[in-house]
Amino acid sequence: MTRLYVLPQQCLLLMTCLLMALEAVPIDIDKTKVKAEGHVEGEKVENPDTGLYYDEYLRQVIDVLETDKHFREKLQTADIEEIKSGKLSRELDLVSHHVRTRLDELKRQEVARLRMLIKAKMDSVQDTGIDHQALLKQFEHLNHQNPDTFEPKDLDMLIKAATSDLENYDKTRHEEFKKYEMMKEHERREYLKTLDEEKRKREESKFEEMKKKHGDHPKVHHPGSKDQLKEVWEEADGLDPNEFDPKTFFKLHDVNNDGFLDEQELEALFTKELEKVYDPKNEEDDMVEMEEERLRMREHVMNEVDINKDRLVTLEEFLRATEKKEFLEPDSWETLDQQQLFTEDELKEFENHISQQEDELRKKAEELQKQKEELQRQHDQLQAQKQELQQVVKQMEQKKLQQGNPPAGPGGELKIQPPGEHKAGDAPQHPAGGDQPLPPGHAQEPAVRNDQLTNP
Repeated sequence: MTRLYVLPQQCLLLMTCLLMALEAVPIDIDKTKVKAEGHVEGEKVENPDTGLYYDEYLRQVIDVLETDKHFREKLQTADIEEIKSGKLSRELDLVSHHVRTRLDELKRQEVARLRMLIKAKMDSVQDTGIDHQALLKQFEHLNHQNPDTFEPKDLDMLIKAATSDLENYDKTRHEEFKKYEMMKEHERREYLKTLDEEKRKREESKFEEMKKKHGDHPKVHHPGSKDQLKEVWEEADGLDPNEFDPKTFFKLHDVNNDGFLDEQELEALFTKELEKVYDPKNEEDDMVEMEEERLRMREHVMNEVDINKDRLVTLEEFLRATEKKEFLEPDSWETLDQQQLFTEDELKEFENHISQQEDELRKKAEELQKQKEELQRQHDQLQAQKQELQQVVKQMEQKKLQQGNPPAGPGGELKIQPPGEHKAGDAPQHPAGGDQPLPPGHAQEPAVRNDQLTNP
């Protein structure tokens, strides 16, 4: 059975079980010398993480849909527009009953998961400033108004949500990288402020030296050019550069033999170029920058070669690109170290934003400190009141002892001995003719009247 493998950035076909592709293997393996091993049917292959917050749900839906023969056949003949328009989603009505039942179960689990996460988020926010629209966006990949059954609308929403999210994936990565670089520079400048003039000059000199050392590297070929591909052909594949053939190159680096060069397979082609610039052993080389460089190379080739913008390169598209002038006579490629990644105004705006965040955190810290001090004050006050109460109880017990009264027990009760349990030597003190009752077991004699004394 043909398996459908999810690749993180194949945003169009990806979302409907979308593409048949294996995870790319390192490009420096010589495929001409390695015997391909077929996959065992039913063998579980781990798919790369798409980076989406509903990644697990997406994977599970794909795994279930690919088990249906009818749906799989429709997918193989569908084009991009049919998938994006929702036409393929309507085929869901024709899948087998057990597939629909399993999809229903997956949807219920996903709805329950999202509700639990949203509840936890709302519980963690004590004020009333909850962004309800942002919370509802968590449900954009499924129809939450029908939480029990998986319908064609759910598949259509899953395709559109994942397509949109992955189309913005690269943009988000670029923005995060830019923030990373600005934070590096901000921290460097803040550190320099803590140094005296002599140490600051040494640090600045060291920084410029490392910058120059990083920029001193061999020429980087233009990504996707003939020179760049021939270098891979010769050094990675171990083939004669004079026998370079674009069609053979394509088939050699279509590592899963699906007829496409996907984004991961393309990125693997740039390993040799990146090794010219970046070495993890060098202090001056930043591996985060290397991954940004890889992303830029892949985007450039996709923009030049991927005609229908499906984020896949077919053999036809690849061969057509090799006929262009840019393939034979490309412009020079500027690496990141040759570019200005941000302006001083952008850095200043970024630092202002950081300053605002620090002020907010500082205010929250001060509020928490005040709350802590108030709680400590209340605790100390309660402790003082407790000690005063204990002192009063102690004084009352001492006063009772001085007056001959029995002291109070632990709970404040009086220690009174029950009747008949007097200590030895103590006799009941009752005055003659008194009205006090006798102890139990002693019968009281009846009173004698005066007339009885005179009349025997």
